[in-house]
Amino acid sequence: MNEAVVSGKVTWANHADAGAVAAHLAKAIEQHSARLLAVPGGNTPVAIFDILSTMNLPWDVLSFILTDDRIVAKDHEASNFGKLSKAFANSKAKLIDLTDDMVPPRADLVWIGMGTDGHIASLFPDMKAPVTGDESGPLVIRTVPEPLPSEAPFARLSLNMAALLDTNEIIIVVRGADKKTILQQAIEGAHDLPIAKLIRTATCPITVFWSET
Repeated sequence: MNEAVVSGKVTWANHADAGAVAAHLAKAIEQHSARLLAVPGGNTPVAIFDILSTMNLPWDVLSFILTDDRIVAKDHEASNFGKLSKAFANSKAKLIDLTDDMVPPRADLVWIGMGTDGHIASLFPDMKAPVTGDESGPLVIRTVPEPLPSEAPFARLSLNMAALLDTNEIIIVVRGADKKTILQQAIEGAHDLPIAKLIRTATCPITVFWSET
């Protein structure tokens, strides 16, 4: 896959559809021995999961952990763990559920999405949390976005900033022109939203997969 480097650690992929993201993940697994992947929730990853799940990969040694989840029952339609379980139901991959005060294993690759407000995982510009997302302390924290979105009015569990940054590689998958603007501004240091903090602080390579839709 041809990629154009934008800055020292941020690369924009020339191809960013679901197949291109799945191919990048497969390459990380096969060529770089990525064995634990931290993955986002929501609807965008589902098509990527579906493609990845059909690939010939070393499933018996692969594990997935969510970057964040809504605090709901696993069979609730808003459960990210439910979506992950459904996507990889026919594989031998290990799925690690987020729980309060757990010490999550270090991910070899962290895949994040981003909201139009610049949030990543469930680290929001404005949120209620017992500790802020970038403090040392618990690597998994409870957060409640403010305002609470009507489409997902749930408290969340999220990896904190330190856990998201402690990896060999970060990929950011975003869709839409409005998100591209926020992301470009983050790379340029034009704001201090969570996505900008991640990019500024990261010491590993970051690949951006952006498309219009």
